[in-house]
Amino acid sequence: MTGTVGRAAEVSPVPIINAGDGSGEHPTQALLDLYTLRSELCQIDNLHVAMVGDLRYGRTVHSLSRALSLFDNVTQTFISPDTLRMPDDVLKDLDESKVKYNCLSDYDDILPEIDVLYVTRIQKERIDDPAEYERLANIYQITPDTLSKMSTQARILHPLPRVNEITPEVDKDPRAAYFRQAHNGLFVRRAILNWILSN
Repeated sequence: MTGTVGRAAEVSPVPIINAGDGSGEHPTQALLDLYTLRSELCQIDNLHVAMVGDLRYGRTVHSLSRALSLFDNVTQTFISPDTLRMPDDVLKDLDESKVKYNCLSDYDDILPEIDVLYVTRIQKERIDDPAEYERLANIYQITPDTLSKMSTQARILHPLPRVNEITPEVDKDPRAAYFRQAHNGLFVRRAILNWILSN
């Protein structure tokens, strides 16, 4: 449930690691996402990062968006149905940080210009109405045709698990970085534990 990590940290005598807080934040994922961007593209500054899918409940994109605001000249594009748009509190933080961003419902026109396509699944467990979930479930799907419109240097990330928002045919493309991204979690979270235990 959103907010429980913060409440636990207020009373805990030992450090609390926020490894996912309901639909709120997921800061350890954001750290491994930044590490992945740096290792894949050799930079974080000056990137154009597009996030697509469930941006309302997708805690990973909330944390990543705020983390990217700490870097120079990073443009963020948010692609989602209107009912799953990026929450206002995140957009307010970006406004205060003077981050360049835009909100769209489709990604076809921007695919050639982005450096990163960060895909999230439509989360069935967050949508109360089954009919609404069925309407939204396949609204975005990354296929080889999607790849054909992207730069050869771009990368596709996904916090996993996926459902069907990225077809298996995409996996073999070198731009599909999500399995390398997941593997990076081993190193980043080990580093977090090491830092906590050594302080």
